[in-house]
Amino acid sequence: MYKIEYQDIDLVEYKKVWDYQEELNQHMQQLRLQESDANFIGYLLFCEHPHVYTLGKSGNSQNLLITDEMLKQINATFYQTNRGGDITYHGPGQIVGYPILDLQKINMGIKTFVFNIEETIIRTLNDYQIKGERINGATGVWLDTNIPEKTRKICAIGIRISHWVSMHGFAFNINSDLNYFQYIHPCGFSNKGVTSLQKELGSSIDMDEVKQNLLEHFYELFNIES
Repeated sequence: MYKIEYQDIDLVEYKKVWDYQEELNQHMQQLRLQESDANFIGYLLFCEHPHVYTLGKSGNSQNLLITDEMLKQINATFYQTNRGGDITYHGPGQIVGYPILDLQKINMGIKTFVFNIEETIIRTLNDYQIKGERINGATGVWLDTNIPEKTRKICAIGIRISHWVSMHGFAFNINSDLNYFQYIHPCGFSNKGVTSLQKELGSSIDMDEVKQNLLEHFYELFNIES
């Protein structure tokens, strides 16, 4: 089994965590060169962010539907990032997970890595009797994929792999203010909705409980010591 370091860093400004991920990414690459502990494969960060929109490196800036002035009015910021994917929103009430893992150490390809992140979310949703699903050609976790007019996203995924070390990750809507999604085409889609665990269950959800469920499934799927 493998070992990671889990850190819950609470509510932190987006750029600060992005810089921290870059540091951890470099650290993991250095550890491989040093041939240190073969069982230590990286870090998993959980956090929330103040209102922010982030755009992937191949995303379309036109999927942000508001001006800089409007961003200020809604107390949000915007960043062009180096992750994959298009535009998404982060904010309070959302669990953002950043796995910084050495995929070479665990002999895991990018498709399997993304699949396992999605599966972590799907199994967590199942804990709340909600059926999470995948859509071909679209990363993330969705609900009601067989009913196009009702299909809605509950978790977005956007990653970057640098020298086999991952960064960025997933954004899982728990008690999120979904009004902020109206100012973008989430993940580049203009014809699909967004939801949260709170909206689906009809009441506010204990964030710490969800984090524990996420950790349990993540550790199981990535063969990590708990």
